[in-house]
Amino acid sequence: MPPHENNTEAIETMTDLQTHAEDIVAQFSDHLDLAADDVEERLDNLVNEYQVPVDEARRSVVNSYLDEAGLERDALGGGDNASVRLAEIEQDEQWLDVTAKVVELWETRSDSVAQVGLLGDESGTTKFVAFETSDLPALEENAVYRLENLVTDEYQGNFSVKLNRTTTITEVDETVEVGDDAETVEGALVDIQSGSGLIKRCPEADCTRVLQNGRCSEHGDVEGEFDLRIKGVLDDGEAVHEVIFDRESTEALTGTTIEAAKQMAMDALDTTVVIDEMRGGVLGRYYRVSGPQFGRYVLVDEFERLSDSVDAEAALIEARSI
Repeated sequence: MPPHENNTEAIETMTDLQTHAEDIVAQFSDHLDLAADDVEERLDNLVNEYQVPVDEARRSVVNSYLDEAGLERDALGGGDNASVRLAEIEQDEQWLDVTAKVVELWETRSDSVAQVGLLGDESGTTKFVAFETSDLPALEENAVYRLENLVTDEYQGNFSVKLNRTTTITEVDETVEVGDDAETVEGALVDIQSGSGLIKRCPEADCTRVLQNGRCSEHGDVEGEFDLRIKGVLDDGEAVHEVIFDRESTEALTGTTIEAAKQMAMDALDTTVVIDEMRGGVLGRYYRVSGPQFGRYVLVDEFERLSDSVDAEAALIEARSI
């Protein structure tokens, strides 16, 4: 074989190894902090030193990283993923395939996030996130897709799915009727829990954790972003239900906007004045709320005031005695 052909093959092999190394780094991005150069060096050693075929070398390297990450051999997909309905997701870091409709796209909070929104199928809805580094085609609202090689994520009992560089996206000509997974509960609002009112959240990509003393449990000291919420307890006389009003529903419930809340806290040099102000207007009143249930909380999408107020403190004491 002429020398130039040997050189061409060597260059092609190096390019292949670089591509494989980048793919492996992307596959393990949620599990291990890998450097593409290190992965490529391991592949190169197997292929060029021990004459292992490229595909077998990749399989060997992937398996070694699976062991290092404590994952099962088929944990990164590759055709063996489970095809599940969204409501069936109940495991963190599970690789799976779904067919779902893009119910809604939300405004992203970070330059590193390409898209964030809500997927839906017959069983209900689940949040999805796609990162800029994944370099995927954009999903369109109301379109239906076959999404393969998604990975699940869990935070405080709430599951979502992440699109990654290995995710394949195929638009399908199907009609998906999105199921209603909302819960409806009602009762007197007898308590507002700590962590309510004017809060600060972590500004990092896809992190909505509430800061404690200016610190995120995952990202450390950060400059938080203001938000409003109410974590409340509804008592229907037989059982209590924990609910969360987000910023929009808190503003509608209390009549206090986030700008007014920030001004109130600035004037008093104390954020607790906000929730103290809110308590007087909502505690003891009856509400019916609807929304998806995550963990022990119903996340309020809709609510309505039902009737006259009750003695919230007496109702809470009675509720705790049940």
